[in-house]
Amino acid sequence: MNDSDDPMIRCVGAVVHDADGRLLLVQRANDPGRGQWSLPGGRVEPGESDAYALARELREETGLEVLAGSLVGSVSRPAPTGHFMIFDYVAQVVGGRLSAGDDASDAAWVDLVTFTGLDRDGLLVAELAATLTAWQVLPRR
Repeated sequence: MNDSDDPMIRCVGAVVHDADGRLLLVQRANDPGRGQWSLPGGRVEPGESDAYALARELREETGLEVLAGSLVGSVSRPAPTGHFMIFDYVAQVVGGRLSAGDDASDAAWVDLVTFTGLDRDGLLVAELAATLTAWQVLPRR
C-alpha cells in the first residue's frame, strides 16, 4: 500500500503573526509530536469548512479567535491509520486571550531567535522550519 492508497485525514493549520512579527506556535500535548512545537490546528470534522475548523481549532488550542485568510500551502504527514493532509492558512487574530488549552501544553508568540533555537534543539515538529522557510512565513523579527 502506498500513500495514495492510505485514507486521508483532512487537517488545517494556522500561520498567525502578531503586530511585532512573531509567529504563533503551540507545544503539542499529544502524539504525534508530543512535546514538540508546531503551528496550531487540527482535524476538519465532517461538515466543517476549512475556515470553520481553523477558527474552532485555534479557539480550543490557544484561546484566540481568528479569521482564516488565504491558503499558504499544504503538507502530508503519516498518521496511525492513513495520512494527515494539512492545509495551512494565514489567519488573523480578532479576539480572545492567548492561553494553552485542549491539545496544547503551551502556546506562545515566537520571534525568529527563539524559533531558530527550537529548530536547533530538535523541538519543532519534523520539517516545520524547512516548510515555513519555503513558504516565506517565518517569524518576521
